[in-house]
Amino acid sequence: MTSKRVFDLLVTLPAFLVSLPVQGVIALIIRSRLGTPVLFRQQRPGLHSEPFEMVKFRTMLDPDPARGLVDDADRLTGLGRVLRATSLDELPSLWNIVRGDMSLVGPRPLLMRYLPLYSPEQARRHDVRPGLTGLAQVSGRNALTWERKFELDVEYVDHHTLLGDVKILLATVGKVLRRDGVSADDSVTMPEFMGPSAEPGCP
Repeated sequence: MTSKRVFDLLVTLPAFLVSLPVQGVIALIIRSRLGTPVLFRQQRPGLHSEPFEMVKFRTMLDPDPARGLVDDADRLTGLGRVLRATSLDELPSLWNIVRGDMSLVGPRPLLMRYLPLYSPEQARRHDVRPGLTGLAQVSGRNALTWERKFELDVEYVDHHTLLGDVKILLATVGKVLRRDGVSADDSVTMPEFMGPSAEPGCP
């Protein structure tokens, strides 16, 4: 077991247990306002791009074109905005860290359909376990361009240390408290990644 994995467990196990009452309250609120399911589950690429099931609290209504619930902006609820802005929707993901699917710090796990779109350099972000937070998240979160986020992800892969992880975790707390970079300028979260050639300034 690596020192990074030991660190993850030493921090995450107590945090997960302490957060269970809070998670229970959030689950009840989601159940009463949004119905079921309470949890959002989705396949995401993990270490070496191997898929795992990531778990978060549900923040959106189901797609329903008849009610105008088509894109993320329409489906994201007021409750969901609060959960995302405070990162409380991420609490169930602590279980993913306990299981070894994720790490506390690392590149964020994105969508499986993005895998064939990455350049070889960008794909190196999967050379470590994905993280609950990461260098990109404390450097601008969703306010960054995709290109810049991936540059920071690869920088983390090449230079991560336990001390660096501690610094990123502390910076994450500050970002969450200030609610910095929750959304991109023109999106409730982050625009769809269309590949390197779709980035602004790319030919």
